[in-house]
Amino acid sequence: MRHIYQFIAVLCFTLVIPMAWGQGEEAFIRKTLKERMPHIHPIDEVKRTPMPGLFELRVDGSEIYYTDASANFLIQGHLIETKSQRDLTEERIQKVMAVDFKSLPFKDAIVIVRGKGERKMAMFEDPNCGYCKRFERELQSVDNVTVYLFLYPILGKDSVDKSKAIWCAKDPAKAWQDLMLRDQAPTPTGCDTTALKRNVDFGQKQRVNGTPTTVFVDGTRISGAVEIAQIEKLLSASKP
Repeated sequence: MRHIYQFIAVLCFTLVIPMAWGQGEEAFIRKTLKERMPHIHPIDEVKRTPMPGLFELRVDGSEIYYTDASANFLIQGHLIETKSQRDLTEERIQKVMAVDFKSLPFKDAIVIVRGKGERKMAMFEDPNCGYCKRFERELQSVDNVTVYLFLYPILGKDSVDKSKAIWCAKDPAKAWQDLMLRDQAPTPTGCDTTALKRNVDFGQKQRVNGTPTTVFVDGTRISGAVEIAQIEKLLSASKP
C-alpha cells in the first residue's frame, strides 16, 4: 500500500510541477527583461512557441518578439515553420490584430454598395492619403460588395476639413468618390461631424495607425493598398 501512495505522490508531483514551472518561466522572463531593458514597452503576454526553448513576447498590443527561457537574447523577426512554410509570426499578428466586424460603429460609416452588395468589408481612409486614392481606383473593379467607409482624417487639418465636407454632403458616397476618383473637392457645408471624432477614437483604440486599413467579416485586417487579387481572396474567404 505504501508503494501505491508513493506512486500517486510522484504522479501528482509530475502533473503539478510543469504548470508551476511554466508560471515561473513567465515571471522570470518578465522580471529579467524589465531589469535589463527598462525602455521596452510592458509585456502583454508571454507564451511558448512550437520551437523548443523559444518564447513569444507580445508587446504593446501587437508587436511580436522572441526570447529564450533565460531571457539572454531578444529576437525580432519572423518565425517560419519549414515543413509547412507557414509564417507563424504573421499568423500571430493577424490573430492579435483581428477586429470583431460586428463591433464596428456602422452608424458612423458611409455605405457604398456595388452590385448586390452581398460581400462586406470596412475601410478606414483619409481623403489626403495617396495610397487610398490609388486603392479606391483599383477597387472599382470589385463587384457584389458593400463597403463601410470610415472617414479617418489623421493627416492634418485639411484632411479634417475635407472629411467634414464629405460627411455633410447630400450624397456622402458620391462626394467621396468624386474626390478620390475625379479630384473634385467637396463643397464645405455644415452638419454634426462628431462621427469623425468617434471614428478616430475607435481607430486609435484598435491601433489603426495608417490608411488605408481594411477589415473583413472574419476579422482579418490588412494595412496599405494591396493587390485586388488579395482583396477578392479575402472577400471570398470571409463569411457574413
